[in-house]
Amino acid sequence: MGGKEFDEWFQALYGDRWPGLREALLEKSDAFDYSDGLQASYRLDSASVAAAMALRLPPSGEILDACAAPGGKTLVVASRMAQSCRLLSNELSSDRRRRLSNVLDAHLPAELRRRVTVSGFDAAAAGGRPGERGRFEAVLLDAPCSSERHVLKDPAALEAWSPARVKFLSRRQWALLSSAFLLLAPGGSLVYATCALSPQENDGPVGRLVAKYGEELELDPLPEDGRAERCEYGVLYLPDRAAGAGPLYIARVRKLPGLPA
Repeated sequence: MGGKEFDEWFQALYGDRWPGLREALLEKSDAFDYSDGLQASYRLDSASVAAAMALRLPPSGEILDACAAPGGKTLVVASRMAQSCRLLSNELSSDRRRRLSNVLDAHLPAELRRRVTVSGFDAAAAGGRPGERGRFEAVLLDAPCSSERHVLKDPAALEAWSPARVKFLSRRQWALLSSAFLLLAPGGSLVYATCALSPQENDGPVGRLVAKYGEELELDPLPEDGRAERCEYGVLYLPDRAAGAGPLYIARVRKLPGLPA
């Protein structure tokens, strides 16, 4: 396990591209100060902004950011939502939830902050509750993932890395994504995002969603962005070809209208 296995794993995935991609992952990202609609700017990778911007927002109703900490994408969604919308910014971890609340308090204007509620439920289980199904007009799921950019910069995390973690996380991602789809109202928009490199964590869960709910959804392709690479179901920003942005995978689906929640 550790660095050698990590490199062998991703060399097998990316071939001759891996050494350059690895080097790009160790360099600074293209983060910038996002300030639209905020009382104080917040530093975000441009691909993270693209993920939050990809969510089609409704004219009214509830929006869910299912795994919201540390809060950057919540800030982007909140800054764009209509006055008749409310946003539920959810984070299961109590420590990360406190950080999320602090970020929202510091960056959102008071009127907007009042329309954003912080919660701490398990988003992977919420879809199993019939009373919650179809509750949200739009759902953003920035799922917990391998986050290889951070792993490479943390010797302890790199030493502890193994392919088993990718498999474990992909199962968790599927539980979150399938639950998010059940929470989504007919006609609503769902964006799935990770900062992972592996197709197992990116197209993999989305492919399972299409296989299970294909008659109830349609893929909603993202507009062309010269920095993003097309995957089977979404797009992938990788820093060696996206001017430092990413890694960030984004896929968008729409639940078909006229179906039971």
